[in-house]
Amino acid sequence: MSQVKENDTVRVHYTGKLENGQIFDSSLQREPLEFTLGQGQLIPGFEQGVINMKLNEKKTINIPHTEAYGEVREELFHEVEKDKLPEEMQLEVGMGLVSKAPDGSERQLTLKEIKDDSIVVDANHPLAGKDLTFEVELLEIK
Repeated sequence: MSQVKENDTVRVHYTGKLENGQIFDSSLQREPLEFTLGQGQLIPGFEQGVINMKLNEKKTINIPHTEAYGEVREELFHEVEKDKLPEEMQLEVGMGLVSKAPDGSERQLTLKEIKDDSIVVDANHPLAGKDLTFEVELLEIK
């Protein structure tokens, strides 16, 4: 029976959970995830966890944050003056914001704190600093 190896293209169903059991993502209600190992498309811990899986195998992969989205980086917290924001914007801690750079690229931010004259935003990935668990089922090896 064949096993997943580096450079294989595979299709999997997965459910991702935080340490407290909260589900943050799942493919079960949509198409399976297809990716090629070794191309850096996914977090390193997920790719490593799929290596050597057999067709139709189900597996639990525990991924420390260092092999997922890394540490929370303090330099990615920024203070923004409120007068730089649209007047009509309703601010709420935890809300998602988008920052556009002069080159047109966009960065996802999370509002962390509201002060009198400014807000504090976090540009870290929302799962940075978190250990993750994935329930994975290997559906196909191409």
